[in-house]
Amino acid sequence: MANINYHHLYYFYVVAREGHLTRAAEHLNVSQSALSSQIRQLEERLDLKLFERRGRALHLTEAGRITLDHSEVIFSTGQELLATLQQTGFSRQPLRVGAISTLSRNFQLSFLKPILGRTDVEIILRTGSAAELIGALSAMQLDLVLTNQEPQADAMTPFITHRLDEQPVSLIGLQRLCSEEMSLPDRLASSPLLLPTRSSGLRRGIDALINRLGVTPQIAAEIDDMAMMRLMAREGAGIAAIPPIVVKDELEAGTLLEIEQLPGISETFFAISLERRFPNPLIKTLFS
Repeated sequence: MANINYHHLYYFYVVAREGHLTRAAEHLNVSQSALSSQIRQLEERLDLKLFERRGRALHLTEAGRITLDHSEVIFSTGQELLATLQQTGFSRQPLRVGAISTLSRNFQLSFLKPILGRTDVEIILRTGSAAELIGALSAMQLDLVLTNQEPQADAMTPFITHRLDEQPVSLIGLQRLCSEEMSLPDRLASSPLLLPTRSSGLRRGIDALINRLGVTPQIAAEIDDMAMMRLMAREGAGIAAIPPIVVKDELEAGTLLEIEQLPGISETFFAISLERRFPNPLIKTLFS
């Protein structure tokens, strides 16, 4: 079997990073036709298409994304070699994970724990909105998305939904805010509450419970970031309606107290991947 022509691979690497044939040709100081020919020869060698054209832009195929991952390792290792001959370079398998910005950091760490600290793995963690991350997953810029919202089924985009966990939601706060014995309706009506924003599925469930109980809540703050809700609960700004995993360390230390679970309210965690011909092997490790 003939070896890969690394000259062709480098040309592919530049085109993939530029995302545009004209800019890549200018960067490499070659003609567009010569560059196209080099890419075509690499695709013939691999027997796979590496790019697909959408309008005037080039987009990586799944095989192209994998080839880029390996190209980055190959050429970054070469740069390390030039920088110093006293160190032995080694490559890491990248795993690109998206997590919605409101998701519990404790949950993210727990999920990634099987690969944390591995010297052969590089974790690239990106946060954003669900729409942004699902779009990046569809474009194969991410391997996996962690979310608390199951994506809508789409025949054109074969998502794979992994249901990871379901956490109850409790009222949690400082002892001075939780000391009085009272019923749940009375507490919701009289205590300052820290609630998720109305755009979240979790908040819709809480609002439905409040409506069933027939109370008017005392809302001190509406927050779309679990990390900020955790901090505000620690500062005594109010009693937070959150899954206990978000404040696991504070509960274990006794800094915060769990008053009671909200009946019928829970947060479900999902990992969303894409049906791919060449799935990232690290995904299997996380689910094993």
